Amino acid sequence: MVIMTKGRIELGEVTQHNIKQLKKLNQVVFPVSYNDKFYKDVLDVGELAKLAYYNDIVVGAVCCRIDISEEGSRRLYIMTLGCLAPYRRLGIGTVMLNHVLDYCKHDGNIESLFLHVQINNDSALDFYKSHGFEVVETKEHYYKRIEPADAYVLQKTLRKQTDSATSR
Repeated sequence: MVIMTKGRIELGEVTQHNIKQLKKLNQVVFPVSYNDKFYKDVLDVGELAKLAYYNDIVVGAVCCRIDISEEGSRRLYIMTLGCLAPYRRLGIGTVMLNHVLDYCKHDGNIESLFLHVQINNDSALDFYKSHGFEVVETKEHYYKRIEPADAYVLQKTLRKQTDSATSR
């Protein structure tokens, strides 16, 4: 009789020493390629960039940044959150997303999280919807050089905007 035990999931820092692992992971997981500035910026965001380890093997990563809207509200943008295909559906994405949500909670001044998802990526859409995100917009021709080029904007509101910010 074989008993399957759940592996150990841990998050680790993204540093100058392992940034190449992040780059390789993103090349495998995502249909878009990220430029050197993306990786340079990731090194400066601290807790907003994490590598995900499954039994000490790098299998996923999350990279975010804080955006300030015209109204001055702070929003967290999930630039990438992904996991290697053989390690999906093991809770790794949820651990990464929960890390980001905890960051927002401790910050206390972030109104919402948002991200872009390719319109045909049903598994990502299902994942985010199951964690309280909703589609708020469709961006046509968002992606260059990949099909379909359109993306959904998904958002999870953490706290309601003030009245002056709702009049868009």
